[in-house]
Amino acid sequence: MDLFNSFLDFVVPPASLVMLAFAWPTLCFVNTCEWIYNTYFNPSDMEDKVVIITGASSGIGEQIAYEYAKRRAKLVLVARREFRLRGIAENARLLGANHVLIIAADVVKEEDCRRFVNETVRIYGRVDHLVNAASLGHTFYFEEATDTSVFPILMDINFWGNVYPTYVALPHLKQSNGRIVVNASVENWLPLPRMSLYSAAKAALINFYETLRLEVKDEVAITIATHGWIGTEMTGGKFLLEEGAEMQWKEEREVNASGGAVEEFARMIVSGACRGDSYVKYPSWYDIFLLYRVFAPNVLKWTFSFLFTSQGVRRTSLVGTGRPLLEGPPQKKLLMAPTTSPSRQRPMKME
Repeated sequence: MDLFNSFLDFVVPPASLVMLAFAWPTLCFVNTCEWIYNTYFNPSDMEDKVVIITGASSGIGEQIAYEYAKRRAKLVLVARREFRLRGIAENARLLGANHVLIIAADVVKEEDCRRFVNETVRIYGRVDHLVNAASLGHTFYFEEATDTSVFPILMDINFWGNVYPTYVALPHLKQSNGRIVVNASVENWLPLPRMSLYSAAKAALINFYETLRLEVKDEVAITIATHGWIGTEMTGGKFLLEEGAEMQWKEEREVNASGGAVEEFARMIVSGACRGDSYVKYPSWYDIFLLYRVFAPNVLKWTFSFLFTSQGVRRTSLVGTGRPLLEGPPQKKLLMAPTTSPSRQRPMKME
């Protein structure tokens, strides 16, 4: 067996590259034909369809809500703080949403997920699309973290905050032959410093949904959307931590966000989901690094090592490290990323 594996180690990689060289043009042609057909001849009509969007109070989730509103869908907007959803709901109505329901809930709690899904079914009678947009990033080096309590928080929001809504909504999605839309990130396979826990959570998320795709087969469709760096208003790097609160992080889903990249990515997600795409990528040129990751990982490692070591003095955000930069009142701490100038804070990874 060892000899056989040694032989395959030698033969399979170059053979795979040859096969890929021939298969890639054919695959691109097939994908293009499918895109043209689904876009112009078989568009998905979302009018009066019921769409649940978690993390809808800011950022990508907010913009996704507006895109579905333009398609005259019935929206259920979910986030922890209801007051932020009210203005978004009104904007969605003005853009064309037939009906908008807002529900305050925390996606890391199964009982909350069960409540907003059951409420949706009670009012509308169905669920057609479940959009999991809640997410939280970080920009600290792992060795700098002194408060390990943030570790499960990151995993909860980025992983369980997708799994729980999916688990509860899945029976209803099967009844409607609906779709799950996942907000992921290229960091699920592309190694970048200061994003270790975030990347681990996104990798777990992708593997979960790829496996679920095989389990549900044609009963429920899944669209996995991945993106690179997307700037939002939260790139200012400000977080409010309330000591003793059930959720100590002020998630990005609760901070207003806008910008061309966010809006474009949201537009691509909704268009891809309505067309029936299995994957949406923004920008698509990131995929070239995947070839290096699979076939020449050392090249990717050397390249990234050179890029990040050539920046000189290491700078990082102290968010999540337990070392606040600014003092706050006894019940609250205001943590802020290092600034490059008095008026501009260092950007942080957000969705």
